[in-house]
Amino acid sequence: MDGTLLDTEPLWEQVLVEFANRLGIEMTPALRESTMGNSSPDAMTKVYDAALVPESGRDFEADEAWMVQRVIDLFAAGTPWRPGAVDALDMVAAADIPMVLVTNTMREVTDVLLETIGADRFVATVCGDEVEAGKPEPHIYRRAAEIVGLPVRRCLAIEDSPTGAASTFAAGVRAIIIPSAIPVPPRPTFTFRESLVGLTLDDLAAALA
Repeated sequence: MDGTLLDTEPLWEQVLVEFANRLGIEMTPALRESTMGNSSPDAMTKVYDAALVPESGRDFEADEAWMVQRVIDLFAAGTPWRPGAVDALDMVAAADIPMVLVTNTMREVTDVLLETIGADRFVATVCGDEVEAGKPEPHIYRRAAEIVGLPVRRCLAIEDSPTGAASTFAAGVRAIIIPSAIPVPPRPTFTFRESLVGLTLDDLAAALA
């Protein structure tokens, strides 16, 4: 979802910069890069670590609640689509291929963004706070395959971040990778594209082959 279908990464970056400032540090490029595509707890942990916040001083519940509200406030103004995303979703739907939205974003925020994307496009959505561990672990993609009742080898993911791409590889799911802010290291199961613009069913078949 974030960075693949919708151009939400700048808004997430703004919230993480604000969170870092609340902890008394600046968000360095290296720290921001390390949090790209992370689940909320993983991103927060990295910022806590950078700020040298002791375990006893880490209020995940309160800080996450603050972050969620900030994100919802920013997203409420509207979030632009990534190039080609709408056409790609329409093409897959027209071919009667079931789609599952798989995102590290927590359910509360995902439901807000689904107002833009359209929840009815998907047979289900799986969020990072609904599995044992979010991306880069494999659980979220394996859960998506279970929902559609297919083995992972018959599923295809579309990802943009190193964290998300790593999750597909760990799960054994082939993936089309459209890097956004950070380059994604190549893997045998990855097919790279510059964007979703012009994506065809033949492209999907080739990536899955």
